[in-house]
Amino acid sequence: MLKAAIVGATGYTGRELAQILVRHPHIQPFYLTSESFAGQRFDEIYPQFRSVLELPLDKLDYSYLDKCDFIFSALPHGLSMEVVPRLLETGKKVVDLSGDFRLKDVALYPEWYGYPHKAESLVADSVYGLPEYNRQAIKNAILVANPGCYPTSVLLPLKPLLAAGAIDTEDIIVDAKSGVSGAGRSPKLPFHFPECTENFKAYKVAGHQHTPEIEQELSSVAGQQVVLTFTPHLIPMIRGILSTIYLRVKVDVNEEALWNIYEEFYGNEPFVRLCRELPETKFVSGSNFCDISFRLDKRSKRLIVVSAIDNLVKGAAGQAVQNMNIMQGWPETAGLL
Repeated sequence: MLKAAIVGATGYTGRELAQILVRHPHIQPFYLTSESFAGQRFDEIYPQFRSVLELPLDKLDYSYLDKCDFIFSALPHGLSMEVVPRLLETGKKVVDLSGDFRLKDVALYPEWYGYPHKAESLVADSVYGLPEYNRQAIKNAILVANPGCYPTSVLLPLKPLLAAGAIDTEDIIVDAKSGVSGAGRSPKLPFHFPECTENFKAYKVAGHQHTPEIEQELSSVAGQQVVLTFTPHLIPMIRGILSTIYLRVKVDVNEEALWNIYEEFYGNEPFVRLCRELPETKFVSGSNFCDISFRLDKRSKRLIVVSAIDNLVKGAAGQAVQNMNIMQGWPETAGLL
């Protein structure tokens, strides 16, 4: 059994990683770090792990990583770019769950994330970890940039349509809703229970940091610059993302052709489910699945595509483990079904 390190283990994503890894057939949690809870045990922070995972939480000690076989970095944006270079110096493979290595144009970081990039040399070598499209590159990668949760929910339904030339590259509108866990575990006033409950709001309109990530990946498929409108919303539930995407189809594209496109791309994918009924977040909760469906509105001549994922699993920890499985040469579904 191999040994995994989770750097930043007490955030929601770190907790989800631990939960997946304790049931993984080939690797187990071994070294858990936390700056805030160092000196305590993991099961003291998350009591559901009593008698399951009672490892101590330590401040990050790079020398201790030599005892590990694989590293997950679940640190906040901005901090990860300072830590990941030193993680890689250990010679271990790393999956980074922050946004620090997703954008290939480092000039975008000050504009969208609010800080300059401090590890530019690693950006070119990092692999964007969307398994359904980058499997071969992920297999040979040393550093994988795990996709964002919103981008995962948008890229999986859109990439096949763009690759097939079935939709216009202009006038793409993404209306996405996320549960509150997407904001992380650190207390912040906008995500305080009285602020969130019985409330529904848009946020970071025309300025969300996932926008350039989505555009980067769609542009690579379309062969031209894709610019879209992306509006995220916060809904009063813990987990889940539902993305509703409005598109213009080419004149000769009908529903049967659209289903055929999706079947061709995803018919053998273990974690993409094509549904005739519209997806709902509760149908993917706790799973690594992305559910996709659509309706072609002949009256308005628009295609409406709907996807659902669990933001903490397929949108974060589950996809990270899926990437690790590929990097290690294990069955892609190991620990995830």
